[in-house]
This record gives sequence, C-alpha cells and structure tokens, in this order.
Amino acid sequence: MRDILDLDRYPLGQPDSPAWVALVDQCRADLARDGMFSLPDLMDPGVAGQAARSLTPKFASESFHHQRDHNIYFLKDIPGLPADHPAQQKVKTSNLTLCGDQVEDSPMDRLYHWAPFASFLAATMDKPALFPMADQMAGLNVMSYAEGQTLNWHFDRSEFTTTMLLQKPEVGGEFLYRTDLRTAQDPNYDGVARLLNGQDPDMRSLTLTPGTLNVFRGKNTPHRVVPVKGATTRVIAVFSFYEKPGVAFTPEERIGFYGRAQ
Repeated sequence: MRDILDLDRYPLGQPDSPAWVALVDQCRADLARDGMFSLPDLMDPGVAGQAARSLTPKFASESFHHQRDHNIYFLKDIPGLPADHPAQQKVKTSNLTLCGDQVEDSPMDRLYHWAPFASFLAATMDKPALFPMADQMAGLNVMSYAEGQTLNWHFDRSEFTTTMLLQKPEVGGEFLYRTDLRTAQDPNYDGVARLLNGQDPDMRSLTLTPGTLNVFRGKNTPHRVVPVKGATTRVIAVFSFYEKPGVAFTPEERIGFYGRAQ
C-alpha cells in the first residue's frame, strides 16, 4: 500500500505501535471536539488525481445521474411543523455516481478492502470492529459534481461518513457544516431554521485537498457541499463500513440509489 498511501506519516498498518496509538488518540480528540477528523495526503495527491482523471470516461458513459429534491431530513414530511417552516423546504442535490463494481482494482478499491484501514477506523470511532459491505455496488461509491451540481443540506442517517477527495474543482465544492446542531432529545427546529436561512454564526467551512481522508459524524451535524463552478469536477470516494459483516443493499435499494439492481 506504500505505493498509494503515506504510511510513514500515517502508520495505519502498524496497529498498537506508539505512532498508531498517538494517531488514533488525535483522531478521537478531533472527533470529540469538531465532530470530524481529516488526514491530509493520506493518499498521494498524484495518485488521487490520476484515479479521478481515469474515471472521466466512465462518468460520461456508465454513471448514474442521482438527482432529487429533499428537505434536510430526507423525509416527506416532519410531523408537527408547519408546511412553510424552513426545515420542511425542499433543496436540490445532484451528482453522478459510480459503484464499487465500476472502480474495481482502483486505488480507492484497494484501500477499501485493506483490512488495516477498517481496523484503524474502528479504533478512531471506539468500535470493536468495522467491516466492508458484502455488496460490490454499495460498499464503495465514487461521486462527481460538475458545474452547478451540489450535495445539499442534510443530516446523515449513519453515525459516521468516511470519504476521500480525489479531485478539487476550480471554484466551489467547499464543505459546510454545523457541529451538533441537534441531539436525540432535542431536534432544535429553530436552530435548523437559522442555519437554512444563513443565520447560524457557528456554521463552519472546510476546504479539502486531493488525497485527504475525512471521517465525519454527520447524524446530528448538518452539512452540505457548495455548488461547483468551472470545468473541473469535484470527485470524491465514499467508503461504507458496518459493525457487522455481510451487510448488503436489497435489489430495491440498489435501484433507488443506482438505477440498477446488479
């Protein structure tokens, strides 16, 4: 893996070594403080950029155009809120998606199925273990955002989201987030309204660089990606891990996410 990863700076393959323990401790501290941690240049930026460029023909001919109108919760309706409440209002998300079976043997695929990667992530998240999906389509996705496309405001359904930026656009593509806007006990609809109206002083912006791993606790931290501008697309890999082995989407879920069942 040294041909694609900086394992001197980030010793993911040396579990329980002093350097590995120190890195895990730092990631845990960042998660507790910011709801995320990043490892800049974990993947060699040149490798990441070449991987993104090599997928350009596939995005043009094989990708699924994912486009939907949704509210911040991905729900049809929020009971108890008036129809004109900002939390009920629809926003648009649009991107092109390639599935894991379309990027086999890529650097991203190698990283996803490298066992020390899952072990390291589990340690940073204080989990006994994490496992890649038993679903060659859903476990690893690579998404492209062209001119005008965006991932709009939402809360994640999963506890953690793990991504790696492969290509940065000319303009736009910044990651906006607001740490711990809600809790399990308090949905904080007033706070959601302020955020969606651009009135939350605690909203933060993060600009990632190619090759950066980002682990984000998004279940209670809403986030979005600023619309892309220019000819260069934003390309990002999304890795899905679960606390039990053997997880796979149903054919119906695959059709909904990717437009095909297999």
